[in-house]
Amino acid sequence: MSESPEQRFLNFLKSFKVAEKEKYRQRISQLSASNTRALIIDFEDLISFDPLLARDLIEKPEEYLEYCNRAIWAQMKIEDPEYAERTKTFIARFRGLPERVSLREVGSEHLGRLMTVEGIVVRATQVKPYIVKAAFECRRCGVMVRLDQKGLFMRGPASCTRPGCKSRFFDFKEKESIYINSQEIRLQERPEDLPPGQLPRSMDVRLLEDLSDAARPGDRVSVTGIVRAEQEYIGRKGRLRTFNLYMDANHVQVSGKEVEVIEITPEEEQKILELAKDPWIHRKLIMSIAPSIYGYDDMKEAILYLLFGGVPKKLPDGITIRGDLNILLVGDPGTAKSQLLQYVARVAPRGLYTSGRGSTAAGLTAAVVREKTGGMVLEAGALVLGDRGVCAIDEIDKMRPDDRVAIHEAMEQQTISIAKGGIVATLNARDSIIAAANPALGRYDPYRNISENINLPVTILSRFDLIFVMRDVPERETDSRMSEHILSLHRLRTAPEVAPLPPDLLRKYISYAKKIETTLSDEASSELRDFYLKMRSGSGAATDSPIAITPRQLEALVRLCEARARAFLRNKVTVEDARAIIRLMTVSLQDVGIDTSTGRIDIDVIMTGIPRSQADRLREVADFIAEMEKESGVVDEAKLYEALQEKKGMSEEHAKALVNRLRQQGVVYSPEDGKIKRT
Repeated sequence: MSESPEQRFLNFLKSFKVAEKEKYRQRISQLSASNTRALIIDFEDLISFDPLLARDLIEKPEEYLEYCNRAIWAQMKIEDPEYAERTKTFIARFRGLPERVSLREVGSEHLGRLMTVEGIVVRATQVKPYIVKAAFECRRCGVMVRLDQKGLFMRGPASCTRPGCKSRFFDFKEKESIYINSQEIRLQERPEDLPPGQLPRSMDVRLLEDLSDAARPGDRVSVTGIVRAEQEYIGRKGRLRTFNLYMDANHVQVSGKEVEVIEITPEEEQKILELAKDPWIHRKLIMSIAPSIYGYDDMKEAILYLLFGGVPKKLPDGITIRGDLNILLVGDPGTAKSQLLQYVARVAPRGLYTSGRGSTAAGLTAAVVREKTGGMVLEAGALVLGDRGVCAIDEIDKMRPDDRVAIHEAMEQQTISIAKGGIVATLNARDSIIAAANPALGRYDPYRNISENINLPVTILSRFDLIFVMRDVPERETDSRMSEHILSLHRLRTAPEVAPLPPDLLRKYISYAKKIETTLSDEASSELRDFYLKMRSGSGAATDSPIAITPRQLEALVRLCEARARAFLRNKVTVEDARAIIRLMTVSLQDVGIDTSTGRIDIDVIMTGIPRSQADRLREVADFIAEMEKESGVVDEAKLYEALQEKKGMSEEHAKALVNRLRQQGVVYSPEDGKIKRT
């Protein structure tokens, strides 16, 4: 006589051995210590032990999971009888099914089967109690009737079970009923699995008991479970012939791109530590960033630091100082900005790529969506999904201004506050942001200030730690090398210089380095202080010179220094780090923080959009208009330009430009043609 399925599962749990150790007997004995009911079983073990049983489990999971649960209980009675009596039911959770089906292939042929699907969690509801055994009290005779609940809806008893009482009226007793935790998540196809030109498919997954809250929005998961169908309704018209597929999860494995989740084996750790001893590791890391893009060493160095990030600090008074870096690339068309951004999103342990026109405020931050049951639920946007990762925003200048405002808070406070539909919440958005913008005039004009070159408000510009200008300037030698590089890319299908660290190893190196808590050494601290004071000394209210640097840049210097120390796997920032970062900051300031009329570094160009020299000139003109107003009430434009030419030595063209600027700012207006008056 052949053994029952329950006995076959029991044999497997008792006698399956790995390296002479009984793997599952050990795991079962540990359940009581950790006070859990779920036993995780590797599916490959079951296949190697009893292939027929494994096949039956996939074909008839409902029935066979119950056999397995009973077998665990029978084994637990031997291992720990007291815990077995107290707990009563145990759950078998299977992981590592050989066949993985993509979300778009799940169809009617999979109904009722056990299978594994992979995707990204885009939405998670609140954890709610889910009834498994309902208690009802008969209104006539007071007998308690308990019913096991299956399916989507709760059902009551048809009539009283006591002989002689045929009452059909019952009161539901919630205190005597038995519940478990339940949660619904929505799983969506991963971007890399999408066929060209298709919309991503999604599927609802029901998580019960210990699985609820196992995955958060933004996590990449593989879910093993039973596919079921739920009939569609149209209000009062009744049921349709079509059904929606959903899944009852049996096991959830978070294989997310979360920093902590990247598993580094001891051999790989050894390799990383050996790499860090190489004196040329810094150069090798920079060469490994987007090797197929030619040049841009300073930008690649900055991107490297963005991937490593600084150390976030929480002060005793509750204030947090961000450790993540934000970088802006402003460049002429065809300077590989988008390619750099796509590369960063791919290589970052958790990276997302969005583009300006296709992003709304809700898509970047969070949306409040109405649930099937009528309640409101939060749906995470790109910046929340990318928490503790990198968010690349391309074409940031093309975003609608009211949508762009949404990222202000995320860039400095690293949170996203939302108050909609009765939901008031603050979500974490601890992202590094790397953004790209095109110059407003098609090409970057070196004779104009940065605020005139791009359509971005200064409120956003000032939140970037580093801003780089990527200009396309013809130069024979560089062009010749660039053309050779591009042509060999097309000819050989790989970059001419092989990246010293392949992307997979680079990702693990970054993940390993991010765990290092670096601190500033006294020498590095004094080096940064000297640079800051030197840049500030030539500026201020007493002198007419511009302010070259502000405390915001000093904080950026500290973050960059910590990131550079992490690149060498050091926990102390050295003077060498400080000097290298000061050079990088100077390169960035020389690109964008320069007042084009005086050629001096002026941080007001980034902070306020108007350089100090221009602000002084505007003040002079405004004062001059005020004086002339006292004499005649309304100022004649032609006379004003003549007077400015005589007394201040300004050309008419320059004077007109300044008056127009004052008009834009709302300081003066024209009551009639050719006349000017202060507002």
